[in-house]
Amino acid sequence: MDTTLTADSTETEAAVEVMEQVVEGMTLSKVLYGILLLAICVVGVKVVTLLAERTMRRLKVEPTVHKFARSSLEVLLWLAAAVVMASYLGLPVNSMVALVGVVGVALSLSLQGSLSNLAGGITIMATRPFAVGDYVEAGDAAGTVAEIGLVYTKLKTIDNKLIYIPNGEVSSEVITNYSAQDKRRVDLTFSVSYDADPEQVKETIRQVVEAHPKGKREPQPPFVRTTALGESGVSYTLRVWCDTGDYWELYYDLLEQVRAAFDERHIDLTYNHLNVHLYQKETAEAE
Repeated sequence: MDTTLTADSTETEAAVEVMEQVVEGMTLSKVLYGILLLAICVVGVKVVTLLAERTMRRLKVEPTVHKFARSSLEVLLWLAAAVVMASYLGLPVNSMVALVGVVGVALSLSLQGSLSNLAGGITIMATRPFAVGDYVEAGDAAGTVAEIGLVYTKLKTIDNKLIYIPNGEVSSEVITNYSAQDKRRVDLTFSVSYDADPEQVKETIRQVVEAHPKGKREPQPPFVRTTALGESGVSYTLRVWCDTGDYWELYYDLLEQVRAAFDERHIDLTYNHLNVHLYQKETAEAE
């Protein structure tokens, strides 16, 4: 107890001595030069920040990255200005830097989880696996990116729910971006009865695809082939390209229109079933 009090009093006395030395060394000219130096630091911070902001706007940096970069730059510039002023006033700069380092270590240990999410946010902003407005799947969550924050990423689901995912989890998950490319491929499989003519089935599917305005022939023309011979039916696979924004409309339209075309041509879609054949063995009774 006495040792702690002695250490505290020693530190207080040292601080008082430093302040006394600063005050004693103050003159009118030094005060005026100090005010001028402070004004130069303030103007310098403003000018550098403004130039950096204009550069990021010219490069069309994403708004979230823009905001984070500007805030970080301002903090660094003000810290540098504080060090310059402390050095001019004769304060022990080395001790101040060491103190800031100790405080930084203590904060990093106490905010380890938050810093992990912050690091994840910086990683997302640097690598840019998705942008606001993209439909993505990250881990068990999927939705349209509504906001990319420093700590959380906000997703809006198709049923209008908001999901907040910590960036530390997002950056460590496998991310599927469904909006990154301008075209997507619709893959559908139809199980048809063995009694149906294969050429008639494929021609029916082709006619439905070619009649739909959303289907594309680039980068590849529609693909319709037999892909499996199952226990209950033959599988025919359809692959057709479309614009990313038309994916779901084309997907559901083809399901409905192919089914209707099969019904018109009496092509039966199959399902899992079991055929049981009964045989009766006739035996003659000997008399």
